[in-house]
Amino acid sequence: MAGGGNVEHHSDRGPTQRFFSTRVRGGVAEATAVLRIATGLVFVLFSLPKFLAHEYELAEFVRYGLPDSSVIVYLVGALELGAGLMLILGIGTRLAALGLALNMAGAIATAGVQVGGPFHLGVAPALLLSMVYLLWAGSGAAALDRALAARSAPTSGRM
Repeated sequence: MAGGGNVEHHSDRGPTQRFFSTRVRGGVAEATAVLRIATGLVFVLFSLPKFLAHEYELAEFVRYGLPDSSVIVYLVGALELGAGLMLILGIGTRLAALGLALNMAGAIATAGVQVGGPFHLGVAPALLLSMVYLLWAGSGAAALDRALAARSAPTSGRM
């Protein structure tokens, strides 16, 4: 490890390994995993009304200035559900974080601007910052990404 004891520099790894790896170790890796799992749960919970209370969510999206399209609501719900589950499992953490960061930027630009309030201008930016951190840090501890990084590691004698 270079730098501090909790951050690892991994420039000697291939792109696949870097994508699935984590930059943090020790207690920071555990805290990162807690953040990853907690935000994953939040996104899964946020996705459910888009399917279970679809008409209400559609009306809200229209209120935020988005087109009157059920497809958009379903797509956002699918992103939040799928990427949220990816975060919970710690698989493709950076990919999930990227999609959810874009989702939160969109939420801030639409609901935040049109409606404002502590939820749209408090929770959404906090989730956006969390996703940016996960993009940088990776999955932290207790993640399937670690197993994928290990599988993609080059080994001698392997073809």
